[in-house]
Amino acid sequence: MGYVEEFADAYAESYSEHGAAPLAHSVADEQKHLLAYAPLVKRIVRQLNSQIAGAIDRDDMEQIGLMGLLEALRRYGEPDGAFGSYASLRIRGAILDELRRQDWRPRAVRQQSHKLRDGVRALTRKLGREPSEHEIMQGLALTPEAYQAYLMDENAELIASFDEILQESVSNDSAPSPEDQLVVRRSLEQALRGLDEREQRVVQMYYEFELSYKEIAAVLDLTDARVCQLNKAALNKMKAVLQGA
Repeated sequence: MGYVEEFADAYAESYSEHGAAPLAHSVADEQKHLLAYAPLVKRIVRQLNSQIAGAIDRDDMEQIGLMGLLEALRRYGEPDGAFGSYASLRIRGAILDELRRQDWRPRAVRQQSHKLRDGVRALTRKLGREPSEHEIMQGLALTPEAYQAYLMDENAELIASFDEILQESVSNDSAPSPEDQLVVRRSLEQALRGLDEREQRVVQMYYEFELSYKEIAAVLDLTDARVCQLNKAALNKMKAVLQGA
């Protein structure tokens, strides 16, 4: 089975295949499962922490992530091979919800991001093509550091909105029908097949292996900024397909 099918299967199987009311865990069982999946929480926190510029203390993020893991356990029932994918969405969702609650992107930052986004669009229209990193920095008078910050901010916002779409696919307390699971799987397969090879690899390393942008850049021998661009392009393409499904 290829990567596209494996990725789609993982998220389609994130649905609980148990009954509509999963069996409750004992306190001892919950503690055992929390310990077993604590490394997953730490990986997701490490990944997100590199993109939010310390908006929330890392220890606090881990506590929020553990609460998301506990909620996942209580909704899902006894963990099985598909639980990791389901729990990842719940953990990320809990942390992103708290970020939104705290308005982690101040108004001035949002306004600056929108201004730069408009500048990139204007430059794209002027050139009649997607501008290069150098052209964007030169055209908008950005330092490499300011350009990197812009990309990270854009990606953090996009990841949050993309995660909301994935969250919607696993938000029901009751188990969906096999037909529903098939629709989700095929929608994801279609979205992933619309990506080029490097975009697929970035999505795989970010969502499946929970690598940070810096780690992905090292694996692919790219700059952090280029990884941001690839991730942004991939998520925009996938969002368009999933929202139209």
